Amino acid sequence: MQSVSRLYREPWELDAGPEQLALVARAADRLGYAYVACCDHVVIPERLAEAMGTTWYDPVATLAWLAALTSRIRLLSHVAVAPLRHPLLSAKQYATLDLLSGGRLLLGVGAGHVPEEFQALGVDFHRRGAILDEGIVALSAALTDEYPVHRGARFAFSGLAVGPRPVQRPRPPIWVGGSSPRAVTRAALLGDGWLSQGDSIGQLSSQLQLIASVRRQAERGGPFVVNAIPPALHVGEPGWDVGRRTLAGKPERLAEALRGYGALGVTHLQLRPRSRDCQEYLDQLEALATDVLPLV
Repeated sequence: MQSVSRLYREPWELDAGPEQLALVARAADRLGYAYVACCDHVVIPERLAEAMGTTWYDPVATLAWLAALTSRIRLLSHVAVAPLRHPLLSAKQYATLDLLSGGRLLLGVGAGHVPEEFQALGVDFHRRGAILDEGIVALSAALTDEYPVHRGARFAFSGLAVGPRPVQRPRPPIWVGGSSPRAVTRAALLGDGWLSQGDSIGQLSSQLQLIASVRRQAERGGPFVVNAIPPALHVGEPGWDVGRRTLAGKPERLAEALRGYGALGVTHLQLRPRSRDCQEYLDQLEALATDVLPLV
């Protein structure tokens, strides 16, 4: 609903708005889901408007609004296109969100992929990876220390206070998105977790091996989150055409498929139930939470 790309939206979401978004967030909060997520684009070029849609809610404003409507669910930016913004600006925005939500922020960042968006905002698209690498380090410093120090090729700051401070210590988690080798390596080296961008379960195995190898060589230990996106789901026999890429059927069948991700080392799954209207979406959320996930 907060983005209407035809790559994943349902037809009814084209006309959905804040009322439906609030219903879904409150239901997910009540049913025990781990997080709600909001993605990010500032502008969409005309050549991509048909495929991507032009409605993309701002993640900070949207997640802050959802924080006020919920009580325990985490709030994930999946993903904020971090190279488009100075890390001090991002630190200010997301630290405020973490404070106002009582420490529920999960900060997902990525490099972006739309050249015209970078050009419009005056950022070098071809250097976005390097900008993101330095930006994550700078952003981490600004979220960790009230008076952060960072000396880099693009960003440099010291002696400047960044407030308010986030609730989470030493800082909110930073999860890095992207499925190219460079992005996966970046997540392993700089992030607290990796946000897969739709890798199949077969592709995930090699990606996780790369993460393990990079972290081992860099002597990075401790917990590391792996978030995957399985195929779209529908609990029960849908009675309508959900397409070949949707996993539908009895709870046991869906649970068995989802357990395969856990066996690989995946820690979080981003679920997308198929639906024809908001009420069916809410019903599917409840069926997944009560009938499928306990089996996983």
